[in-house]
Order: sequence, then structure tokens, then C-alpha cells
Amino acid sequence: MDNIYLLMIIALTILAIADLVVGVSNDAVNFLNSAIGSKAISFKTIMIVASVGVAVGAIFSSGLMEVARKGIFTPEQFHFHEIMIIFMAVMITDILLLDFFNTLGMPTSTTVSIVFELLGAAVAMALITISKKGDGYDTLLEYINTSKATEIIVGILLSVVIAFTIGAVVQWFSRLLLSYNFNEKARWIGALFGGFALTAITYFIFVKGIKGTSYANKIVDTASSLTLKDFLEVYVLQIVTISFVAWSIISYGVMSLLKVNIYKLIIVIGTFALALAFAGNDLVNFIGVPIAGWQAFEKFMESGFAGGDIVAAAKDFEMGFLGKTVETPTIFLVIAGFIMVITLWFSSKAKAVVKTSIDLSSQEQTKERFRPNSLSRGFVRASIGISTGVSSIIPNSWQKKIDKQFATPPVKSYKNKKDIPAFDMVRAAVNLMVASVLISIATSMKLPLSTTYVTFMVAMGTSLADRAWGAESAVYRVAGVLNVIGGWFFTAIVAFLAAGLIAFLLNIHLPIMLALLLSLAAFLLIRNYIIHNKKAKEAKVEDSLKKAESSSVQGVIHESADTIGNVLKRGNRIYTNAINGLAKQDLNMLKKNRKNISKLSDEIDELRDNIFFFIKNLDEASSVGASNFYINILGYLQDITQSLEYISKASLKHVNNNHKKLKFNQIKELKQVDEAMETLFNKTKESFDSRSFEDIEGVLVSRDGIFELVQQKIQTQVERTRTEESSPKNTTLYFSLLLETKDLLNATMNLLEVYYKEHDSSVEPATIKDKTDQEE
Repeated sequence: MDNIYLLMIIALTILAIADLVVGVSNDAVNFLNSAIGSKAISFKTIMIVASVGVAVGAIFSSGLMEVARKGIFTPEQFHFHEIMIIFMAVMITDILLLDFFNTLGMPTSTTVSIVFELLGAAVAMALITISKKGDGYDTLLEYINTSKATEIIVGILLSVVIAFTIGAVVQWFSRLLLSYNFNEKARWIGALFGGFALTAITYFIFVKGIKGTSYANKIVDTASSLTLKDFLEVYVLQIVTISFVAWSIISYGVMSLLKVNIYKLIIVIGTFALALAFAGNDLVNFIGVPIAGWQAFEKFMESGFAGGDIVAAAKDFEMGFLGKTVETPTIFLVIAGFIMVITLWFSSKAKAVVKTSIDLSSQEQTKERFRPNSLSRGFVRASIGISTGVSSIIPNSWQKKIDKQFATPPVKSYKNKKDIPAFDMVRAAVNLMVASVLISIATSMKLPLSTTYVTFMVAMGTSLADRAWGAESAVYRVAGVLNVIGGWFFTAIVAFLAAGLIAFLLNIHLPIMLALLLSLAAFLLIRNYIIHNKKAKEAKVEDSLKKAESSSVQGVIHESADTIGNVLKRGNRIYTNAINGLAKQDLNMLKKNRKNISKLSDEIDELRDNIFFFIKNLDEASSVGASNFYINILGYLQDITQSLEYISKASLKHVNNNHKKLKFNQIKELKQVDEAMETLFNKTKESFDSRSFEDIEGVLVSRDGIFELVQQKIQTQVERTRTEESSPKNTTLYFSLLLETKDLLNATMNLLEVYYKEHDSSVEPATIKDKTDQEE
């Protein structure tokens, strides 16, 4: 096809659709985390409300599309050819960058990515143009809309600090007023809170919604020619006051007459509002550039160009019209909204990103995914010092009253631990309310604020104020927040550099580089999709270890059976792979084996970390026996994994260092030991899987035979070393593997003995009772 720019428009369209998918996957956290974390309403209801909000917001978003056309660069300084290269570089970079963060399950800012991509590509093309013209590089500022770009960047950075601070302050006062027993407070208190929250959220909906419609410029006051948009900005105080009174009365009526929980209503309306904000504010990040490219292409084709050298004509066609207001066709917005809604329902990556935000703000103990670092430890120590200093100033009577309001009630009993909310409805309502207010203010200032930054930092601020980051979790949570914020700066730097580099490459030879870069983008996207699906399937197939939650000895015995069977199955595979990897000198197999044993070891450490909560859950009558049994079981499981970890690491180290391969006889003997261990593990696993615990006695009898086999191999190696062995490394490795196998066998047998004795004693009373009943 002669028209390379038509191909670029087609490519931009495809990239826009793909960018919508990866963008929604990343930004779903903005409006879903509060509703999902509080579990105030069902997941299906949350998704329906959010879908409606996204669909409505998409239609109202046309006003912000100007950011892609003239918000970062000065279109008058560029020609059509250069503009198309800038837009193509932006879209290729954006989709790859967002997909990378989605795969990691980390929320990042689509606003930051698009702003810095536009900036990077525009700077690269400006420098190329300047060098061709022979102008001085001091003219670079003429190509960049520095005032607007600086305003956007500063606004985004300030939003991090402001959102965190305001979220923390509002949550602290809200908790002080409502406490954790908010449902028991007087209705007028709930009504006032509802009035305040719903006023903020609904005003936010009007500001976000009406400004993007044709009704925004409708005259509402003929005398002053005041438009609806101007009316909302001029009479803010009056609108807010009337809304507050009206919503407070409605809230009281809803609570009194309809018996509806006002906090649930706030969460429903707030979720809709933030979903609307996401689509209205962030849609420009996904389709703003492709639409601007299509409008530029349309203008170029209308210019009368009809044949000849199309590239030469494109290099001469100026893009000044992009500096004017250009309306976005509604059909594009409707299609984009439809794609976003579909993605919202079916994206597994969206769920992973939401989980990160919820885990970091959870009131309950969760599996901490981030490791502490010196910076997070320093922040926590400084916070403790500040808290201690403030507490010393506040009178003791005040401090006791404050502590009483922040005292968390006992967690209600749930059949499934997954049903436990990460935080309560008060915090969820504050998250939605504060985020709505901040985004409303930014929208009124015509700033494409990062909704990710605002919602995430508000959630972190409310978590801090709510004392969710206690001594047990603070250092991990702070590390997580720092990791996410670090990711945002990483986004900005990579977006700027990558977009600039791609723009430079496209400028070298547009047709060839375009084909290569699009092929690379498609390959990486498909590869990431396959890897993500593979990991998701492996996570489902691989049985993770389950925490014991029973309150009796007998219950713990049966619950632990699955865990032990799982450890033995995976341990058997790890031991066999270590021996096979040594025999084949297969470095990849040994590296994968090390990852598997590290994962198993981490899961057992997590079970040990849960001992406190396990003991708290026990019946008074069985607490001592059940806790001792469970602690011993976990101790032996840890001994098993430590032995397997040593065997795996020693095997990997030997092969990785390119030491001599073990001799045929050594491999043969290790295989014999492996077969004996495999038989032991399989028989034991069968006993636990079928709950035939009486068969454990038969397994214990085989202990001496395996010990004798291992001892025999050790003796054989001793004789071999004295007569024919010439490799010290091989000898050391061989003895280490056999001695660690003995430790592994000891730990396994000790585990089985404890289990057999405890099971035997737990069923004996029941057996005696049955016999007594039969005799009677």
C-alpha cells in the first residue's frame, strides 16, 4: 500500500483497542478496591455499578482529549509526518509499559505514562527537526508546551502528598467520631456523615459528568449569560450547602424508614462516581492519541493531496489546527466504553492489581508480598518517634478516649476466611469521598490528574490513620507503598526515554522500523499473555499449603493431613529432580528445583507465622494438646524443607561451578536411594490422602531398611575414596547428599511418629466408648 500513513492509522486503531484492555486492567484498582475490600455489597453488584459508571464516564470524556493534541507539545511547530511518528511512538511505548506493570500486578499511572511518552517523543522529534534546520538547541522550548506540561507534572507529583495527607486526616476524624462500632451510633450521626459524603460524591459526579456533555454550555441565566458549567463553578458554596442539608435529611430517612445501611449506599454511589471519573479522566490516556492521529490524517487527506510523493507532502503539511478545540465523535467514545466494560469483567490481571492495593490497606493479617528495606524501617522508626512525642503532649484522659474510639472489635466468625473484609465500611466510604473531592478539584482546574495516584494514596493514608499498619505489618506495608511509588517514577523515566528512542528509530526509516517495532510489540504482548496464563494455571494446579483453622485436636489432625500429603508430594518431586539434575548435568532443571523448594519453604514459614491466630482460635479444653501437636508438626515440616533445600542448593552449586560429573556408580547408588525415598513418600502420602492413619505404622517399620541402605552407600563411598576416587568435590557432594538424606529421613519419621501417636490417642477414647456402648 502506497499510503504509509493509512497503515499507521490502522495500527493506531489496533493499538488503541489493546491499550484500552491493558489500561483498564491497570486502572480498575482506582474504583474497585474500596467496594471489594469492605465487602459491603456483592461482587456482582460492584461490577454492575462500576460498569455503568465506566460507560457513562466514557461518553462524557471528550473535553480532556485536547491534552493529547496540545497539552504537552506545540502542534504549530510540527508537520504531519512528525506528528504521526510521535503518536506511533507513544502508543507502542504505552501498551508495552502498562502490560509490563499488569503482569507484575502493580498499579501504575496511565496519566503519567501518556504525559511522559508524549513529552519524550516530542522532545526527540524536536531535536531531530532542530538539527536538520541547523537552529540552536535553545529553541527546543518553542516545540514543547512547557507551561502546561509543567502544570500537569507538578499537579501529579503534588497529588501524591496531598491525597495521602488529606486521606489520613479525614479518616482519623471520621474514626474518632464513629469508632469501629459505627452501626451502633445515633442515626443523626450517620445521617450527617452520609450528608457530607454524598454531597462530595454527587457534586463530583456533576462536575465530571456535565462538563463533558453538550449541556455544559447551555445558558441557565440569560441576564448574565451564565452557562451550566459556569453555574457549577460560581455557586459552589450554595450548591454544596443545599446538597448537604438535602442529603442529610435523605440519609436519615433512608436509615429510619427503609432500614438501609447508609454506608453501603455511600459505597455504591462512590464506586459509580469513581468509575465515571476513571473513564472520564483516563480515557484520553488510551484513545486520545489515536483519535488525534486520525483527525490529523483526515485533515491531511482533505488538504487536496492527490498523488505524487506522499511523504514529501506530509513533511510540509503543518499541524496548527490541532491547537484549536476539536470535538471527538461520540461513536468513538461509545465503542471505547464498551471495550472497557468487557475488559473490566474478564481481565484476570485487573484482579491481581486490585489485590495489591487491598493487601496493603488491609486491617487483617495478610501474606505480605513486599520485603522491608532500610528506607521503610527508617520511616517506621520516625513515625513511632513522632507518635510517642505527640502522645506525651496529649493528656492521658484524652489519649484513653482516643484509643477507645480506635479499638478494633473482635472479628466476626466467617465460614470462609476469604469472606473477612479487608477494612470496614467507614474507611471504604472515606476513601471514595476524599478521592472524589480531590479529583473534582483537579477537574475544575482542567488538570488530567492521575486517578491512580489519588485513589491509591488516599487508601494508604486512611490505612495509616486507621492503625492498620501496626507493629506487626508496618515495615512491610511501608515497603510496599515505597515500591509502588518507586514504580511510578520508573514509569515516568522509562516512558520518556522509550518513547524518545522509538520516535528516533521510526524517523530513520519509517516503513521498515514501523514493521519491526509493531512485530516486536505483538510478540511481547502475546508472550506476556501466555506467561501470565501459564502462571495462573500453575497456581490453580499446585496445591498451596492450607492453614489449620479447626478448634479441636481431631480437627487439626484431619486438616493437617492435606498439608503433610502436599509437602511429601512436592518434597518427593524436589528430591528426585535434584538427583536427576545431577545425573544429567541439567542446570535449568536444578535452578527450577531451587525455586520450587524456596516456594515450599516460604509457605511453611507462612504457616508458622499463623501459629498465634491458630492458638487463639482453639477451644479451651483442647488448646494445649492441639497447639503442641500443631507446633511439632510444623517444626518437622520445616526440618524436611531445610534438608531438601540443602540437597537442592548443593546439587545446583556443583553443576553451576562446572565441577566433575558424578561417576556412574555414584549416580546409580543415588538413584537407588531415590527409589527407596520415593516409595516411602508415596506410601505416606496415600495414607494421609485416604485418612488411613493406621497404615502409618507400616511405613514406620520400613525406616530401618532405608537407613541401612543409606549407611551402606556411605560405607561404599568411603572404600571408593581410599582406593579410586580422585575428585574431592565429588566426594564432598556425595557424602553431603547421603548425610542430608539421613536427616530428611529422620525428620519424616519423627513427623510420622508424632502424627501416629496423636491420632491413636485421639481416637482411643472414642473406641473405648463404642465398646462400652456395645457391651451395655
